[in-house]
Amino acid sequence: MFSSTTHVFTHESPNAAMRVAQDGQGPDIVWVPGGDAPAEYWIEQWDRFTYDFRCTSYDPRGVGETTSVAPPWTIEDFADDLADLIRAHCKAPMVVTGLSMGGLITQALAIRHPDLVRLAIPMGTAAYIDGFTRDWMQAEIDFRKAGHKMPVDFATCHYAAFAYPARALSDPEVWSKVKTAYGPRFGGRDPEQLIAQWQACLDFDCRETLKSCPVPIHAIGFTEDVQTPPSMVREVARHAANGTYHELEGLGHVSFTRHRPDDVAALLRRIIGVHS
Repeated sequence: MFSSTTHVFTHESPNAAMRVAQDGQGPDIVWVPGGDAPAEYWIEQWDRFTYDFRCTSYDPRGVGETTSVAPPWTIEDFADDLADLIRAHCKAPMVVTGLSMGGLITQALAIRHPDLVRLAIPMGTAAYIDGFTRDWMQAEIDFRKAGHKMPVDFATCHYAAFAYPARALSDPEVWSKVKTAYGPRFGGRDPEQLIAQWQACLDFDCRETLKSCPVPIHAIGFTEDVQTPPSMVREVARHAANGTYHELEGLGHVSFTRHRPDDVAALLRRIIGVHS
């Protein structure tokens, strides 16, 4: 949960009314949530940054308390929502970082609104989703389109296996935290909203537009990431006009929270320091 100092409010953009959270003092960082995740997704990183940065996050379309125009949506729609939020409540140009779907939005924001982004740090991301990841996401979409639902206990274990490495899930303390969070998060997930978010990810392809993006893009991959393997993340840096690739050993797709948040925070600070 956010602290008592966190300001939570609603921002009205042209096509969405977004729940926004903001806390801290200093240069601005926007933390972009991944698919199915609200602003609280980033709370463990906030705890490591709000003492010298002003941190902003929000509920993207399709999750939390944000409401928007009906789907279908594109990642570019998500990026335009974020651009409107930044112009209203942050001091640009600024640092923007996101994971998974949030990494796609981070890239799209840098491409479409480079004046707002001083440094883009997409994590567990892709310039284009293919291979196993595409087949898995499409299967999940088809499963829900067919009207199927996952029991809460099954959904918890299913999604956790895609989010964390075996070493993390075998740790009783980590598993307890993951289980407590993932049950409510995926047990009550609206299937239509999930489909809309995941389809936007599958339709996204920025391989060509990255080549002319002037923003420094530092893509972070994790060696134990099943959802977005390191080879997929490395392609983001390869296509980017000003791209750099980083890799963290032993982390999974969502290890930035509940598993090894200090490792992720330390790398983020090193990258930001280079561009200060």
